[in-house]
Amino acid sequence: MDKFPKITLRVTCHSVRGIFAAIGAFLSENGCNIRDCAQFDDSETGRFCMRLSFRSELGRTLEELREAFEPVAAKYSMEAEFLDEAAKRNVLILVSRFGHCLNDLLYRTRIGALPMNIVGVISNHLDYQKVVANNDIPFHHIRVTKENKREAEAAQMRIAAESGAELIVLARYMQVLSDEMCQRYSGRIINIHHSFLPSFKGANPYKQAFERGVKLIGATSHYVTADLDEGPIIEQDIIRVTHAQNGEDYVSLGRDVEAQVLSRAIHAHIHGRVFLDGNKTIVFPPSPGSYASERMG
Repeated sequence: MDKFPKITLRVTCHSVRGIFAAIGAFLSENGCNIRDCAQFDDSETGRFCMRLSFRSELGRTLEELREAFEPVAAKYSMEAEFLDEAAKRNVLILVSRFGHCLNDLLYRTRIGALPMNIVGVISNHLDYQKVVANNDIPFHHIRVTKENKREAEAAQMRIAAESGAELIVLARYMQVLSDEMCQRYSGRIINIHHSFLPSFKGANPYKQAFERGVKLIGATSHYVTADLDEGPIIEQDIIRVTHAQNGEDYVSLGRDVEAQVLSRAIHAHIHGRVFLDGNKTIVFPPSPGSYASERMG
């Protein structure tokens, strides 16, 4: 076990000369050894993003480093965030009647592939109450109708606040969130959907895809915004299919892709590898060792 605390520093600001040198000098002066570094300079927007993973070899705490870094951040008008890599993130999951993503997340969390605490599961149905309870996770049944949608969503946001949720995951939750909830949790709600949108809208997209003879099926995970399924994309993947496979094969393969894409998007978010850049994201590759367990999926 590494005796030195591992910390991630996330930085965004307008791109100017001297940023990297200033950050490197600060870390060196505070006894920090860089393990991994990724940066991107968006030439179109002038936005600079950097993620560093380092060891605090003099035992400086997160709070001490955050406070000491303030003059550097102020000089370059930076948005800076320090994250304890050993800390698990609190995640609230919403699900409806398709349980493949929920079950996958429960398993990956249990084996440590996703370093997070599932602080609760909310569903508008009772299908997975027993599964969630068997994992010693609070289950909340909130029925949603046209008449009570506002009250139901208020209850969901109350649970999110009381549970300390840092991230909300829509694991095939088949309800549209309000503008209010999307804005309150901007950049903190991740959704998964099949990549057939908008070509195959409505119910049973895999059946529609099968009937059209598509050759590739896939899934997209994105941050939720008020524009339905139009949020900044975090992760995508596809799988090839042939005429020899039937509609049920499409559904089965599609669910596998959905589960994997969603877990990779969550992995990137909770490790601080995703940076919002307008309507798109910048997603840096995983640090050494952080992705090994998830490659099993």
